[in-house]
Amino acid sequence: MRISIIIPAHNEAAYLEGCLDSFVAQTHIPDEVIIVDDNSSDNTHAIASDYAKKHPWIKVHRRKSTNEHIPGKKVVDTFNFGLRHASDYNLIGKFDADIILPPTYFESILNQFQSNWKLGMCSGLLYIKKESKWVYENIADKSHIRGPIKLYHKACFDKIDGLRPGVGWDTVDVLLAQYHGFETQTIPELQVKHLRPTGHGYSTKNYQAKGEALYRMRYSIVLAKLAALKMAWQAKSPKLYLQTLLGYLKAFFQRQKRYVSKEEGSFIRKYRWQGIWSKL
Repeated sequence: MRISIIIPAHNEAAYLEGCLDSFVAQTHIPDEVIIVDDNSSDNTHAIASDYAKKHPWIKVHRRKSTNEHIPGKKVVDTFNFGLRHASDYNLIGKFDADIILPPTYFESILNQFQSNWKLGMCSGLLYIKKESKWVYENIADKSHIRGPIKLYHKACFDKIDGLRPGVGWDTVDVLLAQYHGFETQTIPELQVKHLRPTGHGYSTKNYQAKGEALYRMRYSIVLAKLAALKMAWQAKSPKLYLQTLLGYLKAFFQRQKRYVSKEEGSFIRKYRWQGIWSKL
């Protein structure tokens, strides 16, 4: 199986070397790693280019875009830019530049894909540093494949029609994979260091975008409230709950474009309710 990895990178000079060192140290090196320098103003491009000179399987491209922090859309647009430069692949990955992989990461995941023809998505788990210890980044269930370490089988990626350009893209892709009959799997022993915790740079506007994403995934208002409550509880922020609901209602009255079809939305709602009832 040929593995192609795309790393969207905007001002990642502080983390990129550590990230790429962990790729170079893999027991099974990907066939290509495409770094897309998304309008960086620091040394991101110079660092990436230096690694590309030493390792022919690392490639660098530049993309011009806005400096505005647009969660979801900006990273997906940058990923899609890199996707246009990808070679033939069986597994396609969207990885962040602020992670450090364990040495056996791709070897272990490749084994999972080769042994299970129904597997559509697979990843390890993200850990963040608290004081002197690395602990699980507890903002999602350990069964959820997180945005910074996404790896898809091509058949699954094509079936879900790629990534949605907006907040929630890294949730709707998992749900659509399951809708189309693919399995998703996380490997607990593959502990990935996440150097910059999720939520860095988020604003009130960004939290409202979370609510908009719930509407676009066709969550009912009750499911949206439960999801907002869970996020607010994990973030210890009542304000997040209110902003998320405000975003949902804003999207409802604006009739924003949905991420999924009615049939897919019906599956998502049933799947979410099954998950809630199973925990009660």
